[in-house]
Amino acid sequence: MLIEFTEIEPGQSCTCAGCSARRLARMHGAGPADGGHRSARGARRAAVLVAAVGTVLGGGAAAGAVGSATTPHPSGSTTGSTPQGAVGPLFGRQSAQTSRLRSVGTATRTTTRTEVMARAQRWVDQQVPYSMSSYWSDGYRQDCSGFVSMAWGLGSSQTTWTLPDFATRVDRSELQPGDALIYNNPANPGAGSHAVLFGGWTNATQTQYVAYEQTRPGTRKRATPYAYWSNAGSYVAYRYRGLDGAVADDYPGADKFGPGRSNPYVQQLGEMLVQRGAARFYGEGPDPTWGEPDRRATEAFQLAQGWRGAEADGLPGKDTWDYLVNGKGQDIPAAATAPPPPPATGVPPYPGADAFGPGRSNESIRLLGEQLVKKGFARHYTEGPGPTWSESDRLNVADFQNAQGWTGAEADGLPGPHTWRLLFS
Repeated sequence: MLIEFTEIEPGQSCTCAGCSARRLARMHGAGPADGGHRSARGARRAAVLVAAVGTVLGGGAAAGAVGSATTPHPSGSTTGSTPQGAVGPLFGRQSAQTSRLRSVGTATRTTTRTEVMARAQRWVDQQVPYSMSSYWSDGYRQDCSGFVSMAWGLGSSQTTWTLPDFATRVDRSELQPGDALIYNNPANPGAGSHAVLFGGWTNATQTQYVAYEQTRPGTRKRATPYAYWSNAGSYVAYRYRGLDGAVADDYPGADKFGPGRSNPYVQQLGEMLVQRGAARFYGEGPDPTWGEPDRRATEAFQLAQGWRGAEADGLPGKDTWDYLVNGKGQDIPAAATAPPPPPATGVPPYPGADAFGPGRSNESIRLLGEQLVKKGFARHYTEGPGPTWSESDRLNVADFQNAQGWTGAEADGLPGPHTWRLLFS
């Protein structure tokens, strides 16, 4: 038997789950300025056909079928519906705390953009199947809002109409990786709404971006027109309130990177590079101490952007940092398809920091010494430079570094890539 239901305006004083959900969806939906539409009392009438199957759940409540919206492919076909479950704790285990999971402030956890994107990428790598009732091994519900809850590290699975309680609205021009784009369908918030994670712009006109999302059949990462394939004008941008400001997205300065440096920015750089394809350069993962893997990974990213010479010296400048933080440019290609080496510029390739220092002996040390002589920094040599590292080499390198105005750790007498490039330029 088919029964026709007519949708009615939710009562302002009604406390049932249906009216509460619709009121929340309308509260957080996009306004006219953002492409949304004002609702008029009694203006919407939707005919919903459901099968009266008479299924009875635990407390004697009947379960009805709910309609759902579709998420279109770029080709115009559909990938299936994206309904979502209700607010719930990890693994869906109900408890006395469930009703308080939407409490703003007490439920906010601190995280970083790097951590947000790393968690999102894990689901992409694992191809987590879509489900509004199942929970993945990390405890989060496998639907679109559960995915964003997981990426933000909320500690509970929220919905598209409760995620904004943990966030602040931002303008399109302010979007950065880790922010969310949320659409709430006022006609059917449980089944017609959607949320995606913003992964960075893919073009200079900012008409297309990388979207991380949980949709049928599973987690995906794809280039997407702003703001989405459908209902584009009704998506609202949000930024999670718990983003940790301890490591700023602004460029921290050149003095934070290079041999001898150890700070949180070095680790943040490495983690961002790994997200862009540099995992093969790190044996045990990035850490706060600068090393040759950091230099090589940075250089590979710079080469992937088409930069050459001094622009690809393996040290992150403002442009490199901006590209990484804001998801710009090209990812590092696989080793088999790495870009060709840069054209000859008269500067021999930097052999790496481990080529120099006590106990080292190689032709790079002889080449370094000969160049120091040519540049006029050879007063500590008592005989011609040779392939074995000596204190004379260190003192002459330190003289050259001091001549650049460097002091302290920047003039330690050990040639880094910057010293090498300047010496041979």
